[in-house]
Amino acid sequence: MQSLDVHDPGMPDLQFVLMVIALCTSGLPSLNVPDPIRDRIFDRCWALVNDGPPPVRREERVLDLRAGTEVTLEAMVATIRGVLSEAGVARLTWDHPPSEPSRPSTPEALPLIERLQRLYPEPPDIADRKGSG
Repeated sequence: MQSLDVHDPGMPDLQFVLMVIALCTSGLPSLNVPDPIRDRIFDRCWALVNDGPPPVRREERVLDLRAGTEVTLEAMVATIRGVLSEAGVARLTWDHPPSEPSRPSTPEALPLIERLQRLYPEPPDIADRKGSG
């Protein structure tokens, strides 16, 4: 079981917003947030960066945060925490193993992905050194 503390996630705000939005739009049945609350979070965050109504089809429910500002990001964090607090959810929990991406990243997203990989590099593969020497 994986979990995320809503008020102390231990990650930067951008990563927190992306993670929560991904969970809310994932359709995971094991996420401890009811569908109406998931939809409310997405719809309110959508309204912070878009003029029109949010998409209805789940495949289209994706936020493009590239044009957002620091203020927009702070508003999204406050929105997410507020909606979840109103629903009595202090910790998101879900049971799903990590999976490979379902589609390739767009060329526009690659600079962000590269920056995130520099911030959070994967640990190197190190063989057990007990037997060496």
